Amino acid sequence: MQKQSGITTTFVFKFYLTAMTFEELQPKVVDILHREDILRDEKLLQICHLLSDNIDYYDWVGFYFRNGDKEELVLGPYVGEPTDHTVIPFGKGICGQVAVSNQNFVVPDVAAQDNYIACSMTVKSEIVVPMFVEGKNIGQIDIDSEVLDAFTEADERFLEFVNKEVARLF
Repeated sequence: MQKQSGITTTFVFKFYLTAMTFEELQPKVVDILHREDILRDEKLLQICHLLSDNIDYYDWVGFYFRNGDKEELVLGPYVGEPTDHTVIPFGKGICGQVAVSNQNFVVPDVAAQDNYIACSMTVKSEIVVPMFVEGKNIGQIDIDSEVLDAFTEADERFLEFVNKEVARLF
């Protein structure tokens, strides 16, 4: 604490750490996905919880999936604040752009992104990684962070691993 002119000021430093490393989380992802006693959506929800609970800067974790032959995504299991964005047309927002581009999209600062759909005023950065089955984009994992420029190449590689494992369920 620092005292200035009769005013007490507290400096708080927040460090964003993972409870587990990406390498430690990988076998836990596989274990969840290989459980035979729970349905697919419950497995996906458990994956969302695993990531949200063990990576401090993963504040909203969810899956979106292509809605049959329609050019839109529908929200699947997720963890975090409720969202109104349960259906996203291809091309709209970060998720909609990934559905078209089939490429990872890392947004260091959502305020600087023209086609961003705001889910919460607290979100500062986002990462979306597509999921493929037999070369076809069937959906994606979407993660929001309340930390500016939160995501690295290590996050991308880890989420690609998660999606590759999840895709085995389809």
